[in-house]
Amino acid sequence: MTAHVLVFGNEKGGTGKSTAAMHVIAALLDQGLRVGCMDLDLRQGTLSRYIENRSQSQRLLKSPDHIRILEDNGHFQDAFERLQQAEDVIVIDTPGYDSPLGKLAHSLADTLITPINDSFIDLDVLARVDGESLTIKAPSHYAETVWQQRQQKMLRQKGGTIDWIVMRNRLSHLDARNKRDMEGLLEALSKRIGCRIVPGFGERVIYRELFLKGLTMMDMKGEELSMSHLAARQEVRTLLEAMNLPCLK
Repeated sequence: MTAHVLVFGNEKGGTGKSTAAMHVIAALLDQGLRVGCMDLDLRQGTLSRYIENRSQSQRLLKSPDHIRILEDNGHFQDAFERLQQAEDVIVIDTPGYDSPLGKLAHSLADTLITPINDSFIDLDVLARVDGESLTIKAPSHYAETVWQQRQQKMLRQKGGTIDWIVMRNRLSHLDARNKRDMEGLLEALSKRIGCRIVPGFGERVIYRELFLKGLTMMDMKGEELSMSHLAARQEVRTLLEAMNLPCLK
């Protein structure tokens, strides 16, 4: 049985792809799964730096089999095939811009997770919105890219599918008008482009603070956990449940 391929993708930076990827990796490791991961961001490499920080921790932490792709060449395919035979799950973090490697990774996904901040700026990557009526005019460039890669996978794997999950990050706890407008637009968009909408991570400073230590919420223990930490950990668990991964059944 080959590994389940989980891709984090969005052609916009700053949406929390790498943070979400690292927390999902830690949560999967905590479940006893063998996890490999690949960082395709040739410029920034945030996931790679996260794992490097993790390797320097004084704690005994589980770590994935990590590969950073430094050049847009054939090394990706060889590395991917090795992980596919050795791991239960492969997590791939793609760059926040259009790239051939990013598109290839999307076409290999069994599950695609697209984090977006709860704002109309981030929504613009997925859909063109009429500012007067607040209705969807048309899918945007990234939604078109995902559709194309879905077609590629269907042809290559004879009916293979991609479960596309749009993850709403930095949700406000207030019932603000912007939040309600986004909810309505995303519900309409999900029916149009064939994705699922799930809640992601709140605006919690702790997610960013843990980066320098290479830690995630799943690594925090006992007296370290405040109410905010516990709520954030539950966000990670809720996301994992929403993914409905076959390797966790």
